[in-house]
Amino acid sequence: MEETGRAPLIELRDIYKIYYMGDEEVHANDGISLTIYKGEFVAIVGKSGSGKSTLMNIIGALDVPTEGEYYLDGQDVSDMTDNELAEIRNNMIGFIFQQYNLLPKMNILENVELPLLYAGMDAVDRRERAMESLDRVGLKEKWKNYPNQLSGGQQQRASIARALAGDPSLILADEPTGALDSKTGREVLDFLKKLNREGNTIVMITHDSGIALEAKRVVRISDGKINFDGDVKDYAAIL
Repeated sequence: MEETGRAPLIELRDIYKIYYMGDEEVHANDGISLTIYKGEFVAIVGKSGSGKSTLMNIIGALDVPTEGEYYLDGQDVSDMTDNELAEIRNNMIGFIFQQYNLLPKMNILENVELPLLYAGMDAVDRRERAMESLDRVGLKEKWKNYPNQLSGGQQQRASIARALAGDPSLILADEPTGALDSKTGREVLDFLKKLNREGNTIVMITHDSGIALEAKRVVRISDGKINFDGDVKDYAAIL
């Protein structure tokens, strides 16, 4: 999809990710080109084995492509070193995971502070930023609690607070409702929509077309290729 008047945040140009299994060459991503603009809410949907998780790892600077170019906010991420990729992840990307990935021996405030600690922020600013982030997700009063003292939905909101704390350019949500019941999952999706209305760019990875319909734009992956990229209403029409 092309848009005028908005700057691209993600530009993938002819991306290949190739693995070798014995003598067999497996193209997990097979020539993917994709542009995502600042302020979009995009769902990347595909079945298990489609290549969506590989694509998520490349977008999230967790891996680099075998071939092709990836620009994140104008920076070429395609062939960065591990240390450079870690810096990109810490400074530009907020991750929301299916299993929350909260550290059990830290309270919620300390969990939210963690990426700010890695970024080298001083203790006073770090705590202030983390508390502001917890306030945004309605957990300010729970800051002393440990993850096992929170419900699943609260833990996911805490992980969202952690993702927001560093003021990232991109929020990357991997199956964000996968471990939640339908009611709590609905609350998390509504919160992601709210963040998008506030101007945050969100890319959500899911295997569930019903969840994908909560985004504004859907990119469907199959056999390592994009076979649909369009408005959510057009996607709903072909289901």
